[in-house]
Amino acid sequence: MHRLVSRLPAALLAACSLAGCASLQSSDQNLLGLITPYRIEVVQGNVVTREQAAQVQPGMTRAQVRDILGSPLLTDIFHADRWDYVFTIRRSGAEPQRRGLTAFFDGERLQRLDASDDLPSEQEFVSSISTAKVPSKLPVLELTPEQRRALPAPAPTEPAVATTPAGPARAYPPLEP
Repeated sequence: MHRLVSRLPAALLAACSLAGCASLQSSDQNLLGLITPYRIEVVQGNVVTREQAAQVQPGMTRAQVRDILGSPLLTDIFHADRWDYVFTIRRSGAEPQRRGLTAFFDGERLQRLDASDDLPSEQEFVSSISTAKVPSKLPVLELTPEQRRALPAPAPTEPAVATTPAGPARAYPPLEP
């Protein structure tokens, strides 16, 4: 009985320590609200945009489809007439994304293209993966007609004087005797 009582504080201390460790790791984003671990960016597959999918038409050859969409992420020997294009990206500070597109072939020709409805345009894709803070007001890079009229006129330039080319300043001996 005496041994049990002497080991009880050590067991309670160990249980509390383990419970404390579990509560420290409860957040995936940071540790104790102070330390943010580095998360590697994982990009897999080909980005297929709405514009690219619109260029692909039934009847195209496999080479033409590959030229537009790139090499498929998945090709299967058991489903040789099916190419799967899957794109996933995980970046810190941006939402994880997963999109898919499947090309079905009949022999060497494209039969149909199955794409999800959420294929982004190129501009939408770039803005969805960007983690940069965009300023609320962008600077104007073009002058208004009033500002152009207010500019000083360029100074007149003198016409270039035509000079006749002078002969060689030094005569070199011939290379062959």
